Amino acid sequence: QVQLVESGGGLVQPGGSLRLSCAASGNIVGANLMGWFRQVPGKQREPVAMLVGSEAPKYSESAKGRFTIARDNAKNTVSLQMDSLKPEDTAVYYCYVLLSERPFWGQGTQVTVSS
Repeated sequence: QVQLVESGGGLVQPGGSLRLSCAASGNIVGANLMGWFRQVPGKQREPVAMLVGSEAPKYSESAKGRFTIARDNAKNTVSLQMDSLKPEDTAVYYCYVLLSERPFWGQGTQVTVSS
């Protein structure tokens, strides 16, 4: 069974940067999809950045130009580099992997952008 653990969240000022990392137990190199979602209270969980097969990374409109998703097959991880952070980026960020037609979620890591 695949388990995902996020790290790297925290408190940052507007304009700052954070790098989130998702460490996987179980090999996710062959996953069909992998990436990041985020959720704030009272709203639906929304995709932020995704890797789909060998296609170019896909980003939400708000993430384009500021966030970068990457995978490290050797370390079996997926990262999200977040630059130029804004208060509206405040949310719990979740790692997501679709493997063998089954979804796997991390427990989430809190990102708070505030002065």
